[in-house]
Amino acid sequence: MYVLRRTVGDNLWSRVRTLLLSCLCLAGVLGLASCGGEQQQQEKVFDEAEGAGGAEVKRGVKPEPDAEAAVLEVESGGVSFGRIVIELYPNLAPKMVERFKQLVREGFYDGTAFHRINPRAGVLQGGDPNSKDDDPANDGMGDSPYADLPAEFSDVPFDTGTVGAARQGARPAVAGQPALTEKEAVNTANSQFYITLRRVPGWDAKYTVFGKVIEGMGNAHVIAGAPTRPAPFNESPADKIVIKRATLHPRASFAH
Repeated sequence: MYVLRRTVGDNLWSRVRTLLLSCLCLAGVLGLASCGGEQQQQEKVFDEAEGAGGAEVKRGVKPEPDAEAAVLEVESGGVSFGRIVIELYPNLAPKMVERFKQLVREGFYDGTAFHRINPRAGVLQGGDPNSKDDDPANDGMGDSPYADLPAEFSDVPFDTGTVGAARQGARPAVAGQPALTEKEAVNTANSQFYITLRRVPGWDAKYTVFGKVIEGMGNAHVIAGAPTRPAPFNESPADKIVIKRATLHPRASFAH
């Protein structure tokens, strides 16, 4: 399954790993991702009591919408992509919902870009402050000024429109960077989020579900289909696609 990280696959470890695998001609055998690719390697199947990294999983809890929904107004070069409306589920992920709403109120997401688009992998990712600059190499590595959040996993599936919290993946120590175990990695959600473009069972109980798109899913698919840069940044839109403004509105204002 494809490991959603807070990087787009272009951090230092990804570069080293990809280079080594390419040199050994094992990338195809192992199914590991290069920058912008998918990881097909099978991972542990977690039992009913635990999620990724042994984290607790809420089961049998029906998502209950928050009183407020988030509205993302998206544009590229002054051309509007319309809006994406997300209902939030504090009964599933109270800490992530609280963080997301806090950052929306503070204007944190205004001017950030959807830095990662991959319809084949089923992901549209944003929320990184680094995406405000013109360097795609640092996209996916940024956070808010606030502390990382713990895993808030549930058995709500990652289906079309599900909004999840991006996080780091486990990694070995490399080039001065400390190792990160999967148990540690599951507790690194912060500001970045992603919209699921299709059913992706491999993400279930491995990432925090905190919302769902209730309006503008067609806009999300259009954004995900935009042209991208050449490799190694082939998940990065060729022309920056920006969240012009993120705001909160009463959930009752929307029909779905």
